[in-house]
Amino acid sequence: MCSKKDILALMIIAEVCCEDEAESKTRKPRKWVKDWFLEKERFSNEKLVRHLKGSEPIDYKNYLRMTSATFDELLYKVAPFITKQGTLMRDAISAETRLNITLRYLAKGNDFEDLKFFYAVSPQAIGKIVIETCQAIIHVLQGCIKLPKTPDEWRKEAELFEQVSGFPNCIGAIDGKHVEIKKPAHSGSFYFNYKKTFSIVLMAVVNANLEFLMVDVGQNGRVSDGGVFSNTTFAKLLSEGNLQIPQSRVVVPGEESLPYVFVADDAFALTKNILKPYTGYHITRQQEHFNAKLSSARVKVENVFGILANRFQVLLKPINLCPEKATIIVLTWCYLHNFLRQKDTPDSVNTTGSNGQSQGDGNNMLPLEPTHARSSTNLAKRTRDAFCNVINHNNNTNQ
Repeated sequence: MCSKKDILALMIIAEVCCEDEAESKTRKPRKWVKDWFLEKERFSNEKLVRHLKGSEPIDYKNYLRMTSATFDELLYKVAPFITKQGTLMRDAISAETRLNITLRYLAKGNDFEDLKFFYAVSPQAIGKIVIETCQAIIHVLQGCIKLPKTPDEWRKEAELFEQVSGFPNCIGAIDGKHVEIKKPAHSGSFYFNYKKTFSIVLMAVVNANLEFLMVDVGQNGRVSDGGVFSNTTFAKLLSEGNLQIPQSRVVVPGEESLPYVFVADDAFALTKNILKPYTGYHITRQQEHFNAKLSSARVKVENVFGILANRFQVLLKPINLCPEKATIIVLTWCYLHNFLRQKDTPDSVNTTGSNGQSQGDGNNMLPLEPTHARSSTNLAKRTRDAFCNVINHNNNTNQ
């Protein structure tokens, strides 16, 4: 026989079960998509974007970081790769909206959850849209980043550098940045850098027009900064003499001929084709003058990174994506940067200030770690000394 306590317990259990059953009967089935996502024309800001595009060109450019004409050209290029077919249940998100969402994400760095309120699209769909559209942008803009292929093309780069900086035979400025990302799952310290954050590395060569000639993205932040550069295809081509760089030339009659070189800072090794500043407490006045001239050429790469941070404010905080997707985002910045340099008129996010520094440098791109301990070959040291002599000769001649 059941005791009174047992009967009471059974009654309570039965009552709870009945309540659960009643609740399950009245509970509405979970929707596969929210109602307001199905009314994008009513709830999204696409009407506002269309108004800005037609009537407020300055606001439109601030919103998407490009003019309407440039947007239309980019849309024409990527539309075949991002256009989707609708279904009987719902219309597909248009290619124009997909590009809008992606550019807005790059411009402001909004979380996908925030962007859903701008475009009436689920954050899961936005995450997929952004990566797919970025991949399409990289594909269609492949020709926007390219190294010179002939000695004459390299000479033209050197002529422009000398015009703007006074540094002879410079064919590019090299630098790299740690781009902060969220800690990848199960990665341990693989992406942990010297600043005790997690990052992937962007390595770049830029020209005097503030355009990328080469980018390498995705190496983990734990790799030594010198190791990052040596692992790039560019470094291998340079060391093997396969970049079609011109032969040395005499810059000043009576002085020895100078090779064509890239300029860098203390994160890089001094070689016969990469010059970096003299360091130490006892450098001469001539070496100080050389350092100043080298800096005026090398600052171009810092200018480019500053422009990136201004234009693409997703850089203002760590990228909340896995390393593979973050790499796609970073590559997209670089290709869009060159595309916009070639298409848009100069403005506050596309130029440098009068002092030569990029406008607005606050960002989450960390500099490479300086390394002073690397030994340099005698040839590399003689090359730098030869440049120092020529630059100081020119300075004395102009006084």
